[in-house]
Amino acid sequence: MKLNALDYMGITSHFSEEELMVQNTARDFSEKEIMPIIEEHYEKGTFPEHLIPKFGELGFFGVNIPEKYGCGGMSNIAYGLICQELERVDSGIRSFASVQGSLVMYPIYAYGNEDQKMKWLPKLAKGEKIGCFGLTEPNFGSNPSGMLTNAKKVDGGYILNGSKMWITNGSIADIAIVWAKDDNEDVLGFIVEKDFEGFSAPEMHGKWSLRASVTSELVLENVFVPDSNVLPNIKGLKGPLGCLTQARYGIGWGALGAAMNLYDIALNYSKDRIQFDKPIASFQMIQDKLVWMLTEITKGQLLALQVGKNKDDGTLKHTQVSMIKRNNVNVARECAKLARGILGANGITSDYSIMRHMMNIESVYTYEGTDEMHTLILGHDITGIPAFK
Repeated sequence: MKLNALDYMGITSHFSEEELMVQNTARDFSEKEIMPIIEEHYEKGTFPEHLIPKFGELGFFGVNIPEKYGCGGMSNIAYGLICQELERVDSGIRSFASVQGSLVMYPIYAYGNEDQKMKWLPKLAKGEKIGCFGLTEPNFGSNPSGMLTNAKKVDGGYILNGSKMWITNGSIADIAIVWAKDDNEDVLGFIVEKDFEGFSAPEMHGKWSLRASVTSELVLENVFVPDSNVLPNIKGLKGPLGCLTQARYGIGWGALGAAMNLYDIALNYSKDRIQFDKPIASFQMIQDKLVWMLTEITKGQLLALQVGKNKDDGTLKHTQVSMIKRNNVNVARECAKLARGILGANGITSDYSIMRHMMNIESVYTYEGTDEMHTLILGHDITGIPAFK
């Protein structure tokens, strides 16, 4: 497919040559290397780990982190385009890359010291090491301030106790960025290595969504973490929330990728499917659905582009990221429903990716901040009144 097939407003004209190169690379890789195998992995509930070194070779990890640390040193728009192209194939694949770059590499880059950055970032960028992010707990998701995981200061480090839930990459991760409260109720960030005694990451099963993604629990039982593995330049919830802003930005682009793939499937099918001696694309109600999908995807692209520009020039507000995440995931969710209707019974088969996207989006809809929480964040920003207190 040509890159401009879903660029109704000529938005790619605003991308630099470097950004277009990144998009082309990610599109080509996704089409050739991931698309042919993703349905099998989804059905089996497995993640295609053999692709990890290729992700590293292509620079998909930490593309917007400086080259000094073995990363891409590119724009946030380039990062967004990678997320978009990966999620055109599957949300679980984009989630893997998002966690590695935004929730593991970013906090080390933003909150770590130089030794930590030089030790971990080049290896994470190459895919030689895999990371995960431990914030959500069994009883605390939308309310991270209620976390129970605790860190007790001892000679030479901290002792961590607690558990985290719904952790992408957990069981295959070499390190986990874990957030815990110390005795003063301050939230601190820790680099927990997988071989630390008392740390385990059992994989969670029985998912109907994000099946081609590893989801785990993190268990910390008297885990000693040395002072050298404490992120020194952050204290409080600002740390993990800052990471989530990075990840939510990528989700805003990624959800568009899922929506694009759904639109492509519905459009092509409607032109080929003959009913009453003519393609169903000739029916008014089908055209109405297709026009809605294209229009909302285009609006989402414009929103993503502007938020990316704001992020690159340093004017971004975290509430703008709430808008892109909330809007674009809702667009993808609705596109899944419309595409499923256009394909009829064929829409429920694995011959098409509709049901896989539909189930994946149900997770994307609630993780990294539920739709309701982002609504309240925006409501607070525009009215000055916090409705969630």
